[in-house]
Amino acid sequence: MEVWRRALLGVFLLGLAAGVGLRAQGPGVNQDSGLPTGGFAGMARVGGEVTAVDGSALTVKTGEGSVMHIITTDNTRVMKGRGVTVKVSDLKVGDGVMAAGILDAPNKTLHAAVLFATDAAQLKAMRDNLGKTYIVGRVKAIDMDNAKMTVERPDGVAQTIGFDETTSFRRGKRDAGSGLGAGGAALPETGESITLADVKTGDGVRGKGSIKGGLFVPTELVVVAPREGSARRSATTGDAHAGATMNAPH
Repeated sequence: MEVWRRALLGVFLLGLAAGVGLRAQGPGVNQDSGLPTGGFAGMARVGGEVTAVDGSALTVKTGEGSVMHIITTDNTRVMKGRGVTVKVSDLKVGDGVMAAGILDAPNKTLHAAVLFATDAAQLKAMRDNLGKTYIVGRVKAIDMDNAKMTVERPDGVAQTIGFDETTSFRRGKRDAGSGLGAGGAALPETGESITLADVKTGDGVRGKGSIKGGLFVPTELVVVAPREGSARRSATTGDAHAGATMNAPH
């Protein structure tokens, strides 16, 4: 369960911070970004913003605007904020949620084994800080001469970011769930140190930083290469829903 908790938290933060919620999808590779989604022991996942709470069931609006239902039982582990166990009745309209379990696609229902939530105020703060205190998305263009990069964020915004002598680059893990621990704390990266020259168009990136001279400058940029064939698929879809994790502020 601890592994699932860490994995879900990373993906949960990514989708909610982007302001787009999350699609209902099974384990494997995100078909939009080509980045790994993590298996979650074969579970599908659904996330978005809570629009109704009815007993043990939640109704959520996903990033693509569809309505999904999340069903919980006494065996569903429900956590909020920094991993504090809560009840479904503690959740409110406007909260963000991310759940994993068995998906009943025809009925737009997920039977949840585990569920993460964050309150509306924190959700807004995460969205507002995207591109200001952290960046996440897919590399669209690289300007080696000027040490800049264009990143297509999960909310569809193409943001130009810069690098300076404080920036380091590291190859990230393909395990999309291992980028964050409890409370959004960064877990150790096992990837090698790399340079800007090693980053390719189509790679997934994430990192914390700050605005300098009008550009976001990360202190460390973690780079995850897409799986074979997925970068080409992403380029044709033009969709910016990234499937990587990031170090989001908490």
